[in-house]
Amino acid sequence: MRIVVKVGSHVLSEQNRIHKQRMYNLVEFLNELMELHEVILVSSAAVAAGYSKLKLDKKVLSNRQAIAAVGQPYLIELYNKLLSKFGKLGAQILITADDFDSRKRTKNAKQTIETLLKEGVLPIINENDATAVEELVFGDNDRLSAHSAYFFEADLLIILSDIDGYYDKDPRKYSDAKIRKIVNCIEENELEIPSIGGSEFATGGIVTKLKAADFLLKRGKKMFLASGFDLSDVKEFIFNKNHKRGTLFLPKEEL
Repeated sequence: MRIVVKVGSHVLSEQNRIHKQRMYNLVEFLNELMELHEVILVSSAAVAAGYSKLKLDKKVLSNRQAIAAVGQPYLIELYNKLLSKFGKLGAQILITADDFDSRKRTKNAKQTIETLLKEGVLPIINENDATAVEELVFGDNDRLSAHSAYFFEADLLIILSDIDGYYDKDPRKYSDAKIRKIVNCIEENELEIPSIGGSEFATGGIVTKLKAADFLLKRGKKMFLASGFDLSDVKEFIFNKNHKRGTLFLPKEEL
């Protein structure tokens, strides 16, 4: 099976710096996953990584892009230091939304990823933040991960976030809010609800994740949304086939 794992900025960063323990936990999980499946990582946090090196006003777009340009190689360096502990290697792939609008560039990226997977290397995808204006403002890589799962022919997208599932109501306001464990259809009005979660480095929220799920559901693909802080839920789901928490977005034909 081929799996795309997307991790958000809020999971990987805290107090203006990369949270190295959570990053280690993620890489440990990725290593376990790579022993069983083909794995592609879509990683946010270039801005968070860069800010520890270059402290500019993040509210200015050009500054955020400069910070990301500093942070991206540093982020990959951190990943490879951790991956090396497990005898693994990561490779950086920078993509923009425009790349998916070009058959040639999509094909070239896919061929690169196929080669890396064949060699047991972990492809680490991020938006090219220095030029991708829209992603820095709106997307936080959720849309990128959905497109990667579809165009690179993954069987499943896993989004690890500060949001541990899709609730039937806002859990910040209602103590009786419950996680919707299986969702097979997303209504238009659900794509406009207020965001839940996020941090000063994150631009996503529940809506961007629902849009990613909607994109995949309409194309017959699956997505699993779970906590990136506590990986026990995703591990139970993947390794033990036990769906305790988190939300599985499953096409109707697979119900």
